[in-house]
Amino acid sequence: MRICIFGAGAIGGWLGAHLASQGQHVSVIARGQTLDALQAHGLRLQQASGLLQVPVQAAEHATELGVQDLVIVAVKAPAMEAVARGIGPLLGTDTMVLTAMNGVPWWFLQGLGVPFAATTLKSVDASGSIATAIPARHIIGGVVHASCSLLSPGFVQHHFGNRLILGEPSGGSSQRVQELAALLHSAGVGAEVSAHIQRDTWFKLWGNMTVNPISALTGATTDLILGDPLVRDFVSRVMLEAKEIGARLGLPIDQQPEDRHAMTLKLGAFKTSMLQDVEAGKPIELDALVSAVQELGVLTHVPTPFTDGLLGLTRLHARMRGLY
Repeated sequence: MRICIFGAGAIGGWLGAHLASQGQHVSVIARGQTLDALQAHGLRLQQASGLLQVPVQAAEHATELGVQDLVIVAVKAPAMEAVARGIGPLLGTDTMVLTAMNGVPWWFLQGLGVPFAATTLKSVDASGSIATAIPARHIIGGVVHASCSLLSPGFVQHHFGNRLILGEPSGGSSQRVQELAALLHSAGVGAEVSAHIQRDTWFKLWGNMTVNPISALTGATTDLILGDPLVRDFVSRVMLEAKEIGARLGLPIDQQPEDRHAMTLKLGAFKTSMLQDVEAGKPIELDALVSAVQELGVLTHVPTPFTDGLLGLTRLHARMRGLY
């Protein structure tokens, strides 16, 4: 297969290295130091089992690569409009576009039926440019359950987790998704197919839509956030609002906030991705994680006072630092 990674960060590098190691033709869209590093060293992935280093074709523009069989979009949500502007030359009639991103994606309401499917989420695709650039027929949703970070440009450290859930936004289990899952599995990625990928997306969001922005506000690791009883109660109240929104969208969650807190605490003290972005001076993906939830609350007629407070405070904090 001809596979292009659009977003050579931690998750894109993790997936790309695995695929290239199995002989797939992997290319990467990159620029600056990342482009230089990929051209000099290829993709490097440090795992518990050792260092995996694989050659890839690195390019700054999609026009240099041409039509692909699979494009893996693994960027932070604020970068999606730029991706949409540049992705066109990679897309042929049958190209699959796998989104391996955090939060609520622009395609989230597809397949959820009346009245939701015809609605555009302004919080994640205000102008509709992303949906226009990447037609719905190309999209395969992805939910990543793996922790990776960048040691340096093009050099990924895998920490824990090896799970990638795939699914058609329209629901069901298509042949192309089954074949893609098999390809990823053969490359060492724990891929599985979901008949309702929005449910898996919502369940992951339910856990990180709170600790991410709170960590960005406070600089605290997750153990400290959940170790403060007042903050923990606030987190639970936001989660209960999101749980009700999910139920009205047909995406029920059969856990209580305390169940998820227990799961999060088992991971120990770690910095969320949003806190890492704040410390690095990078834009935060607040809209995909929180603004979209507020918008879905309006859509489903669920009051969201605690979500509103979390969004307002984090947004102001980020604006004062030029990160939103």
